[in-house]
Amino acid sequence: MIDEQELIDEIEPERYELFEAPHYKFAFDRRDFIKAFGLGIVFVVPVTRAIAQQRQGESGRGGSNERLPNDIGAWIHIDEDGGVTAFTGKVEVGQNTRTTLTQSVADELHVPITSVRLVMGDTDLVPFDMGTFGSRSTPTMAPQLRKAAAAAREMLIAIAAEQLKVAPADLRIIDARFVNHDKSKTLTLAEVAKGRRLVKVIPDDIAITQPKDWTIAGASITKVDAAKFVTGKHQYPTDIKREGMLYGKVVRPAAYNATLLSSDTKAAEAMPNVKVVTDGNFIGVVAPDQQTATKAANVIAVDWKSPAQPSNAELFELLRKPATSARGSGEGGGGGSQPQGSIADGLAAADKKLEQTYTVAYIAHAPLEPRAAVAEWNGDRLTVWTGTQRPFGVRGDLAEAFHIPEDKIRVIVPDTGSGYGGKHTGECAVEAARLAKAAGKPVKLVWTREEEFTWAYFRPAGAIDIKSGVKNDGTITAWEFHNYNSGPAGIQIKYDIPNNDIRFHQSNSPLRQGSYRGLAATANHFAREVHIDELAREVKIDPLEFRLKNTKDQRLRDVLQAAAKQFGWGKANPSVNHGFGISCGFEKASYIATCAEIAIETASAKEDPKNKRVRIVRVVEAFDCGAVVNPLQLRNQIEGAITQAIGGALFESIQFENGRVLNPKFSSYRVPRFADLPLIEVVLVDRKDIPSAGAGETPIVGLAPAVANAIFNASGTRLRSLPLAPKGFAI
Repeated sequence: MIDEQELIDEIEPERYELFEAPHYKFAFDRRDFIKAFGLGIVFVVPVTRAIAQQRQGESGRGGSNERLPNDIGAWIHIDEDGGVTAFTGKVEVGQNTRTTLTQSVADELHVPITSVRLVMGDTDLVPFDMGTFGSRSTPTMAPQLRKAAAAAREMLIAIAAEQLKVAPADLRIIDARFVNHDKSKTLTLAEVAKGRRLVKVIPDDIAITQPKDWTIAGASITKVDAAKFVTGKHQYPTDIKREGMLYGKVVRPAAYNATLLSSDTKAAEAMPNVKVVTDGNFIGVVAPDQQTATKAANVIAVDWKSPAQPSNAELFELLRKPATSARGSGEGGGGGSQPQGSIADGLAAADKKLEQTYTVAYIAHAPLEPRAAVAEWNGDRLTVWTGTQRPFGVRGDLAEAFHIPEDKIRVIVPDTGSGYGGKHTGECAVEAARLAKAAGKPVKLVWTREEEFTWAYFRPAGAIDIKSGVKNDGTITAWEFHNYNSGPAGIQIKYDIPNNDIRFHQSNSPLRQGSYRGLAATANHFAREVHIDELAREVKIDPLEFRLKNTKDQRLRDVLQAAAKQFGWGKANPSVNHGFGISCGFEKASYIATCAEIAIETASAKEDPKNKRVRIVRVVEAFDCGAVVNPLQLRNQIEGAITQAIGGALFESIQFENGRVLNPKFSSYRVPRFADLPLIEVVLVDRKDIPSAGAGETPIVGLAPAVANAIFNASGTRLRSLPLAPKGFAI
């Protein structure tokens, strides 16, 4: 049985948002209660336990404790026209999983990619899926769909062989046609599929096509439905409309952890065609248009009480204090430690010792499309269209909030305007559903940019302490690493250090925090790779040579050498006020090496002339994620990750004080702009001998340390905090 919680605990315990208590648990309406349970004496089961029991009893398309279905029809459908439909619980949020999974199905069935349609993220149609996170779509879903497609192919070949009166071994599928050895007998896929159903199970020993034999996968195919995206025909969650739909707005607290003391809704209730909805601490309005809904929400007088809370100035001191709450209160899982050797012995053997602290600020996801949902009730059934990375998780959130079985809820996820790990929770869907329930009509709720910046969760801040020792010949003898709060993703090393102790410590976070592209791997790589650079400088060894000396991992060596070769590392000295930096790492079964060139320039006339500006001039990134499914889209993914990483490296950070975010809009929260983009060169290390790993997260982790190391190379200034240049580009 698949246990989602155990997998999350084991693989990525810092997905803090998945351990939070429900944001909403609305009062059980008496009429709904009687409808559900009838009259008489009722022993009420706690909601969380009831939901768990429901999940255990559902079919293969259901909840988190279930085995994935092994019947072909759950994954693949061939219609009578020969078209192929594949089903997956994964969703498309800009990472182009729709294209690569479609390639995998077409490749295995030997049909044109244009004949395959992928149904994603519809809980009524697709098998259960934990969610689109952890870079798991390619390594887990592609093989699953390939197995189903391979089983379908073999079954169809057997049917076609019977119709053509030839042996199955004499048939193969070429471009959706069944052809015998001399091409004297053929059948179309449509002719074979007509009037039949795929009712067989997927054999345990079904063989799938290996990367060296791929024909459609492995090729640079353009994005599926690309024309719809560039012409505006594609409907994002914010574009969904339903007949009779109203628009919603929620009244938010004045600060984090605020409790509602009182509210006066009379002014809003007096407005024509406006309905006010109150339920505990929840206050919302619905109206015929967004402008009226916003105006009605603004005239509601609300008195909130919020406790005194910390600010930026206290953050890293606070994070070093042990967590006072266990997982389930939003603090995530802890990180186990497997120390090797003796730190004391390693330090004693060192010629030089180094002890430094590195810090990482909270940053926002800032997706192009804020959270959005359209909710519609039909009797006791609920349908929600929303942008989420966890459609089944959101279905569970809705079931818990409204005390209804999950089989009464359908969650549909249109291809969504980015997520970056920030759309795992379902609060927007729950809010829209609560407003729709009160209104008796469909309701659309779209968070404003300020709501997205304030009430979504952030990438965790962190403080990292490293103590190390190194011999004069460049051999690292000791490595003690403590991460406070960020998390353990990417925390382990590929360097050969005999004495190491690497630990992650839970903290109490003053802000809501959770998944962000790459999780804590960005923080851990930044601290580790800057510290490695510092050790190399201590013993006066070239940073590339130093890294190669301290690792025998061949894949890590390969990406380092590939990036260095493309960059021209060591062949030329940087010009005046220019610097070179390098970093490398491993995460999500992928290897990465990044080289960066930066320039330090005089600030513009509008800025303080005493300040200098850091400009990233050029970035070369070598990436090995095993067998490459789509080189074009992988390059796009890597270039996008590098672009996003510029913000976290140089200037993105959330400012907060006493429970309030101080920069909740783009005018005060700096993100990368076109003018910030360097020349980006991507080197793909295509390993056909290694199964494909995901590529959505790992490419983001290399830029910050490479840039920090380049700044030192240019200026002699060692920066150990992200963002590196928080006041614009000034240093």
